[in-house]
Amino acid sequence: MMIKWVQLTKPGVVILLQITAISAVIVHDLLDTSDISVSRTIESALITLVGGYLTAGGSNAINMWYDKDIDPKMKRTRNRPVPRGEVNPTDALFFGIAISVLGVAWFSKYAGQVAAFWAAFSVIFYVMVYTIWLKRRTVQNIVIGGLAGSTPPLIGWFVATGPKDIDFSGIDFFLASLFDTGSLVPFFMVGLIFIWTPPHFWALALYKSKEYEIAGVPMMPWVRGVERTLAEMKIYSVILFLVSLVGPYLIFSGTISLDYLISQILCTVIAFWYLRSIFMIPKDEIPDENGRLPLAARSFWVSQLYLGLMFLTALAGASGGLGLYLGGTISVAVIVRSELEYSATGNPFS
Repeated sequence: MMIKWVQLTKPGVVILLQITAISAVIVHDLLDTSDISVSRTIESALITLVGGYLTAGGSNAINMWYDKDIDPKMKRTRNRPVPRGEVNPTDALFFGIAISVLGVAWFSKYAGQVAAFWAAFSVIFYVMVYTIWLKRRTVQNIVIGGLAGSTPPLIGWFVATGPKDIDFSGIDFFLASLFDTGSLVPFFMVGLIFIWTPPHFWALALYKSKEYEIAGVPMMPWVRGVERTLAEMKIYSVILFLVSLVGPYLIFSGTISLDYLISQILCTVIAFWYLRSIFMIPKDEIPDENGRLPLAARSFWVSQLYLGLMFLTALAGASGGLGLYLGGTISVAVIVRSELEYSATGNPFS
Protein backbone atom coordinates (compact mmCIF):
# COMPACT_ATOMS: atom_id res chain seq x y z
CA MET A 1 0.00 0.00 0.00
CA MET A 2 2.76 2.43 0.95
CA ILE A 3 4.92 1.47 -2.03
CA LYS A 4 2.83 3.44 -4.52
CA TRP A 5 3.20 6.63 -2.46
CA VAL A 6 6.94 6.12 -2.18
CA GLN A 7 7.12 5.57 -5.94
CA LEU A 8 5.43 8.95 -6.46
CA THR A 9 8.52 10.57 -4.98
CA LYS A 10 10.90 8.91 -7.53
CA PRO A 11 13.12 7.52 -4.75
CA GLY A 12 16.09 6.67 -6.98
CA VAL A 13 16.42 10.26 -8.20
CA VAL A 14 15.78 11.74 -4.75
CA ILE A 15 18.38 9.56 -3.03
CA LEU A 16 21.04 10.64 -5.56
CA LEU A 17 20.20 14.29 -4.85
CA GLN A 18 20.40 13.75 -1.10
CA ILE A 19 23.79 12.07 -1.45
CA THR A 20 25.10 15.31 -2.97
CA ALA A 21 23.48 17.32 -0.16
CA ILE A 22 24.90 15.13 2.61
CA SER A 23 28.30 15.25 0.92
CA ALA A 24 28.15 19.04 1.22
CA VAL A 25 27.35 18.71 4.93
CA ILE A 26 30.34 16.45 5.53
CA VAL A 27 32.73 18.53 3.39
CA HIS A 28 31.69 21.66 5.29
CA ASP A 29 32.38 20.04 8.65
CA LEU A 30 35.68 18.52 7.51
CA LEU A 31 36.90 21.92 6.31
CA ASP A 32 35.68 23.69 9.44
CA THR A 33 38.42 22.36 11.72
CA SER A 34 37.70 24.98 14.39
CA ASP A 35 34.72 23.07 15.75
CA ILE A 36 34.74 19.36 14.89
CA SER A 37 31.74 17.38 16.14
CA VAL A 38 30.79 13.99 14.73
CA SER A 39 27.40 14.07 16.47
CA ARG A 40 26.60 17.46 14.95
CA THR A 41 27.58 16.25 11.49
CA ILE A 42 25.30 13.22 11.84
CA GLU A 43 22.47 15.44 13.07
CA SER A 44 22.92 17.84 10.13
CA ALA A 45 23.02 14.93 7.69
CA LEU A 46 19.76 13.53 9.08
CA ILE A 47 18.06 16.94 8.96
CA THR A 48 19.20 17.31 5.35
CA LEU A 49 18.09 13.81 4.37
CA VAL A 50 14.59 14.10 5.85
CA GLY A 51 13.87 17.62 4.64
CA GLY A 52 15.49 17.03 1.27
CA TYR A 53 13.55 13.83 0.65
CA LEU A 54 10.25 15.49 1.55
CA THR A 55 10.75 18.55 -0.67
CA ALA A 56 12.31 16.77 -3.65
CA GLY A 57 9.88 13.86 -3.34
CA GLY A 58 6.95 16.26 -3.14
CA SER A 59 8.13 18.03 -6.29
CA ASN A 60 8.24 14.72 -8.12
CA ALA A 61 4.73 13.78 -7.00
CA ILE A 62 3.38 17.11 -8.28
CA ASN A 63 5.29 16.48 -11.52
CA MET A 64 3.47 13.16 -11.93
CA TRP A 65 0.14 14.90 -11.42
CA TYR A 66 0.90 17.46 -14.13
CA ASP A 67 2.33 14.87 -16.56
CA LYS A 68 -0.63 12.51 -16.19
CA ASP A 69 -1.47 13.00 -19.89
CA ILE A 70 1.99 12.24 -21.31
CA ASP A 71 3.42 9.65 -18.90
CA PRO A 72 1.22 6.84 -20.34
CA LYS A 73 2.70 7.52 -23.80
CA MET A 74 6.29 6.80 -22.77
CA LYS A 75 7.75 3.41 -21.92
CA ARG A 76 10.04 4.84 -19.24
CA THR A 77 7.13 6.55 -17.41
CA ARG A 78 4.04 4.46 -18.11
CA ASN A 79 4.59 2.26 -15.05
CA ARG A 80 4.49 5.13 -12.59
CA PRO A 81 1.64 4.99 -10.02
CA VAL A 82 -0.58 7.60 -11.75
CA PRO A 83 -0.58 6.14 -15.30
CA ARG A 84 -0.99 2.65 -13.79
CA GLY A 85 -4.14 3.89 -12.10
CA GLU A 86 -2.89 3.09 -8.60
CA VAL A 87 -3.00 6.72 -7.47
CA ASN A 88 -5.60 9.30 -8.47
CA PRO A 89 -3.91 12.36 -10.07
CA THR A 90 -5.60 14.73 -7.62
CA ASP A 91 -4.39 12.62 -4.69
CA ALA A 92 -0.87 12.75 -6.12
CA LEU A 93 -1.10 16.55 -6.31
CA PHE A 94 -2.24 17.01 -2.72
CA PHE A 95 0.27 14.42 -1.48
CA GLY A 96 3.08 16.26 -3.27
CA ILE A 97 2.02 19.66 -1.93
CA ALA A 98 1.63 18.29 1.60
CA ILE A 99 5.07 16.69 1.89
CA SER A 100 6.75 19.63 0.11
CA VAL A 101 5.29 22.07 2.63
CA LEU A 102 6.22 19.68 5.44
CA GLY A 103 9.80 19.55 4.13
CA VAL A 104 10.11 23.34 3.99
CA ALA A 105 8.65 23.61 7.50
CA TRP A 106 11.12 20.96 8.68
CA PHE A 107 14.07 22.96 7.35
CA SER A 108 12.68 26.17 8.81
CA LYS A 109 12.42 24.63 12.28
CA TYR A 110 15.66 22.65 12.38
CA ALA A 111 17.97 24.45 9.92
CA GLY A 112 16.81 28.04 9.71
CA GLN A 113 15.08 30.28 7.19
CA VAL A 114 17.86 30.32 4.59
CA ALA A 115 17.94 26.53 4.19
CA ALA A 116 14.12 26.56 4.07
CA PHE A 117 14.21 29.28 1.39
CA TRP A 118 16.45 27.24 -0.90
CA ALA A 119 14.31 24.13 -0.34
CA ALA A 120 11.18 26.11 -1.27
CA PHE A 121 13.01 27.61 -4.26
CA SER A 122 13.88 24.14 -5.57
CA VAL A 123 10.25 22.99 -5.28
CA ILE A 124 8.80 26.08 -6.97
CA PHE A 125 11.45 26.13 -9.70
CA TYR A 126 11.02 22.43 -10.51
CA VAL A 127 7.23 22.56 -10.56
CA MET A 128 6.44 26.00 -11.96
CA VAL A 129 9.46 26.77 -14.13
CA TYR A 130 10.53 23.32 -15.38
CA THR A 131 7.44 21.09 -15.28
CA ILE A 132 4.70 23.59 -16.16
CA TRP A 133 6.52 26.26 -18.20
CA LEU A 134 9.63 24.84 -19.89
CA LYS A 135 9.26 21.09 -20.32
CA ARG A 136 6.71 21.19 -23.15
CA ARG A 137 7.85 24.45 -24.74
CA THR A 138 11.59 24.48 -25.39
CA VAL A 139 14.55 22.18 -26.08
CA GLN A 140 16.35 24.10 -23.34
CA ASN A 141 13.92 22.63 -20.78
CA ILE A 142 16.46 20.39 -19.10
CA VAL A 143 19.21 23.02 -19.27
CA ILE A 144 17.33 25.71 -17.34
CA GLY A 145 15.25 23.25 -15.33
CA GLY A 146 18.42 21.58 -14.11
CA LEU A 147 18.88 24.42 -11.64
CA ALA A 148 16.22 22.86 -9.39
CA GLY A 149 18.24 19.67 -9.07
CA SER A 150 21.44 21.60 -8.41
CA THR A 151 20.44 23.18 -5.11
CA PRO A 152 20.79 20.21 -2.65
CA PRO A 153 24.51 20.88 -1.89
CA LEU A 154 23.68 24.52 -1.13
CA ILE A 155 20.87 23.43 1.19
CA GLY A 156 23.13 20.89 2.89
CA TRP A 157 25.85 23.51 3.34
CA PHE A 158 23.46 25.92 5.05
CA VAL A 159 22.18 23.13 7.29
CA ALA A 160 25.79 22.42 8.31
CA THR A 161 26.55 26.08 9.07
CA GLY A 162 23.74 26.15 11.63
CA PRO A 163 20.36 27.93 11.68
CA LYS A 164 20.49 31.21 9.78
CA ASP A 165 17.65 33.67 9.27
CA ILE A 166 16.97 35.79 6.18
CA ASP A 167 17.80 39.47 6.56
CA PHE A 168 14.83 41.53 5.32
CA SER A 169 16.29 44.94 6.19
CA GLY A 170 17.21 45.70 2.57
CA ILE A 171 17.74 44.05 -0.81
CA ASP A 172 21.52 43.93 -0.38
CA PHE A 173 21.23 42.35 3.05
CA PHE A 174 18.53 40.00 1.78
CA LEU A 175 20.72 38.68 -1.05
CA ALA A 176 23.79 38.53 1.17
CA SER A 177 21.96 36.37 3.72
CA LEU A 178 20.90 33.95 0.96
CA PHE A 179 24.29 33.65 -0.74
CA ASP A 180 26.81 34.13 2.06
CA THR A 181 28.16 30.61 2.51
CA GLY A 182 31.64 31.63 3.64
CA SER A 183 33.13 29.45 0.90
CA LEU A 184 32.89 28.88 -2.85
CA VAL A 185 32.87 25.10 -2.40
CA PRO A 186 29.05 24.72 -2.30
CA PHE A 187 28.72 26.86 -5.43
CA PHE A 188 31.25 24.61 -7.14
CA MET A 189 29.02 21.64 -6.24
CA VAL A 190 25.92 23.44 -7.52
CA GLY A 191 27.70 24.36 -10.76
CA LEU A 192 28.94 20.81 -11.21
CA ILE A 193 25.42 19.37 -11.09
CA PHE A 194 23.97 22.17 -13.23
CA ILE A 195 26.49 21.71 -16.08
CA TRP A 196 26.36 17.90 -15.76
CA THR A 197 22.58 17.72 -16.18
CA PRO A 198 22.23 18.45 -19.96
CA PRO A 199 24.78 15.91 -21.30
CA HIS A 200 23.62 13.36 -18.71
CA PHE A 201 19.96 13.63 -19.71
CA TRP A 202 20.51 14.05 -23.46
CA ALA A 203 22.41 10.76 -23.54
CA LEU A 204 19.20 9.10 -22.38
CA ALA A 205 17.09 11.21 -24.73
CA LEU A 206 19.16 10.07 -27.71
CA TYR A 207 17.65 6.59 -27.54
CA LYS A 208 14.31 7.66 -26.07
CA SER A 209 13.87 10.31 -28.76
CA LYS A 210 10.83 8.70 -30.43
CA GLU A 211 9.01 8.42 -27.12
CA TYR A 212 9.53 12.11 -26.38
CA GLU A 213 8.32 12.99 -29.89
CA ILE A 214 5.14 10.93 -29.44
CA ALA A 215 4.54 12.56 -26.06
CA GLY A 216 5.14 16.01 -27.53
CA VAL A 217 8.04 16.88 -25.25
CA PRO A 218 10.58 18.94 -27.28
CA MET A 219 13.81 17.17 -26.43
CA MET A 220 16.96 18.14 -28.31
CA PRO A 221 17.51 14.89 -30.29
CA TRP A 222 14.21 14.82 -32.19
CA VAL A 223 13.76 18.59 -32.51
CA ARG A 224 17.31 19.61 -33.50
CA GLY A 225 18.72 16.23 -34.55
CA VAL A 226 21.36 13.84 -33.26
CA GLU A 227 24.32 15.77 -34.68
CA ARG A 228 23.31 19.03 -32.97
CA THR A 229 22.62 17.17 -29.72
CA LEU A 230 26.04 15.51 -29.72
CA ALA A 231 27.73 18.84 -30.51
CA GLU A 232 26.08 20.51 -27.51
CA MET A 233 26.81 17.51 -25.29
CA LYS A 234 30.50 17.80 -26.21
CA ILE A 235 30.53 21.52 -25.42
CA TYR A 236 28.96 20.93 -22.03
CA SER A 237 31.32 18.04 -21.31
CA VAL A 238 34.39 20.17 -22.04
CA ILE A 239 33.07 22.92 -19.74
CA LEU A 240 32.31 20.27 -17.13
CA PHE A 241 35.84 18.91 -17.44
CA LEU A 242 37.27 22.37 -16.72
CA VAL A 243 34.87 22.99 -13.83
CA SER A 244 35.81 19.61 -12.34
CA LEU A 245 39.38 20.83 -11.92
CA VAL A 246 38.27 23.83 -9.85
CA GLY A 247 37.05 21.66 -6.96
CA PRO A 248 40.43 20.63 -5.52
CA TYR A 249 41.70 24.22 -5.78
CA LEU A 250 38.76 25.48 -3.69
CA ILE A 251 38.87 22.63 -1.19
CA PHE A 252 42.59 23.15 -0.56
CA SER A 253 42.19 26.96 -0.64
CA GLY A 254 44.75 27.26 -3.42
CA THR A 255 47.49 25.66 -1.35
CA ILE A 256 49.75 23.41 -3.43
CA SER A 257 50.54 20.19 -1.60
CA LEU A 258 50.85 16.47 -2.28
CA ASP A 259 47.24 15.93 -1.21
CA TYR A 260 46.12 18.71 -3.56
CA LEU A 261 48.02 17.19 -6.50
CA ILE A 262 46.56 13.73 -5.82
CA SER A 263 43.06 15.20 -5.60
CA GLN A 264 43.59 17.13 -8.83
CA ILE A 265 44.85 14.03 -10.66
CA LEU A 266 41.82 12.04 -9.47
CA CYS A 267 39.39 14.73 -10.66
CA THR A 268 41.17 14.89 -14.01
CA VAL A 269 40.95 11.12 -14.51
CA ILE A 270 37.28 10.92 -13.49
CA ALA A 271 36.28 13.92 -15.63
CA PHE A 272 38.24 12.67 -18.65
CA TRP A 273 36.59 9.26 -18.31
CA TYR A 274 33.17 10.86 -18.62
CA LEU A 275 34.30 13.26 -21.38
CA ARG A 276 35.60 10.29 -23.36
CA SER A 277 32.24 8.47 -23.10
CA ILE A 278 30.50 11.42 -24.78
CA PHE A 279 33.03 11.87 -27.58
CA MET A 280 32.76 8.15 -28.38
CA ILE A 281 29.04 8.37 -29.29
CA PRO A 282 28.72 8.28 -33.10
CA LYS A 283 26.01 10.33 -34.81
CA ASP A 284 24.82 7.27 -36.76
CA GLU A 285 24.77 4.75 -33.91
CA ILE A 286 22.52 1.74 -34.54
CA PRO A 287 20.09 0.61 -31.79
CA ASP A 288 20.71 -2.77 -30.17
CA GLU A 289 18.13 -5.53 -29.62
CA ASN A 290 16.82 -3.64 -26.58
CA GLY A 291 16.23 -0.46 -28.57
CA ARG A 292 19.15 1.30 -26.88
CA LEU A 293 22.02 3.14 -28.51
CA PRO A 294 24.84 1.25 -26.76
CA LEU A 295 27.40 4.03 -26.53
CA ALA A 296 24.78 6.65 -25.63
CA ALA A 297 23.49 4.32 -22.91
CA ARG A 298 27.06 3.77 -21.77
CA SER A 299 27.61 7.53 -21.47
CA PHE A 300 24.37 7.86 -19.48
CA TRP A 301 25.64 5.23 -17.02
CA VAL A 302 29.14 6.70 -16.81
CA SER A 303 27.64 10.13 -16.13
CA GLN A 304 25.98 8.81 -12.98
CA LEU A 305 29.21 7.21 -11.81
CA TYR A 306 31.07 10.42 -12.64
CA LEU A 307 28.85 12.52 -10.40
CA GLY A 308 29.12 10.08 -7.51
CA LEU A 309 32.91 9.85 -7.85
CA MET A 310 33.32 13.62 -8.04
CA PHE A 311 31.50 14.06 -4.75
CA LEU A 312 33.47 11.16 -3.27
CA THR A 313 36.68 12.90 -4.34
CA ALA A 314 35.49 16.14 -2.72
CA LEU A 315 34.92 14.22 0.52
CA ALA A 316 38.31 12.54 0.20
CA GLY A 317 40.05 15.84 -0.50
CA ALA A 318 38.44 17.50 2.51
CA SER A 319 39.49 14.51 4.64
CA GLY A 320 43.09 14.59 3.43
CA GLY A 321 45.73 12.01 4.30
CA LEU A 322 44.41 8.46 4.62
CA GLY A 323 40.89 9.53 3.63
CA LEU A 324 42.20 10.90 0.34
CA TYR A 325 44.09 7.72 -0.49
CA LEU A 326 41.08 5.58 0.40
CA GLY A 327 38.73 7.71 -1.69
CA GLY A 328 41.19 7.70 -4.57
CA THR A 329 41.56 3.94 -4.44
CA ILE A 330 37.77 3.47 -4.47
CA SER A 331 37.37 5.86 -7.42
CA VAL A 332 40.04 4.14 -9.51
CA ALA A 333 38.62 0.73 -8.61
CA VAL A 334 35.12 1.77 -9.72
CA ILE A 335 36.40 3.03 -13.08
CA VAL A 336 38.58 -0.02 -13.75
CA ARG A 337 35.87 -2.47 -12.71
CA SER A 338 33.27 -0.71 -14.87
CA GLU A 339 35.53 -0.70 -17.93
CA LEU A 340 36.53 -4.35 -17.49
CA GLU A 341 32.92 -5.52 -17.12
CA TYR A 342 31.84 -3.42 -20.09
CA SER A 343 34.62 -4.88 -22.23
CA ALA A 344 33.72 -8.42 -21.16
CA THR A 345 29.93 -8.23 -21.40
CA GLY A 346 29.13 -5.29 -23.68
CA ASN A 347 26.47 -4.23 -21.16
CA PRO A 348 26.52 -0.42 -21.18
CA PHE A 349 25.32 -0.34 -17.57
CA SER A 350 28.23 -2.36 -16.21
